[in-house]
Amino acid sequence: MAVMVAMGKVPFGVLVAYLAGSCVAYVVYVFDKAASLKGQWRTPESTSHLFSLMGGWPGAMLAQRTLRHKTQKQSFQLTYWLTVALNCAALGWLLSPAGMRSVKSFVGFVLGL
Repeated sequence: MAVMVAMGKVPFGVLVAYLAGSCVAYVVYVFDKAASLKGQWRTPESTSHLFSLMGGWPGAMLAQRTLRHKTQKQSFQLTYWLTVALNCAALGWLLSPAGMRSVKSFVGFVLGL
């Protein structure tokens, strides 16, 4: 992502959004791992997947690897990788000419331009 920003292919704000989303996702995994070890209330898997879908999947991936959390549950991994694919596809479309036109049109509509 950083390379694409440096090449001017992706707006800097997208990088910031992915970094922020990744930090939030990582923290969610940290709290869920701690709760699982203590037998306390757990974060719903759907919440973890939502953060991945919204762009936090790199942080979720890092958390899975460093914390060894949710790596063995196949149903979770399948859904996780589906959220990664959907997020990447959505980003690819948003950065395409058609996607950019749609974003500009939506922003103009929201701002009343």
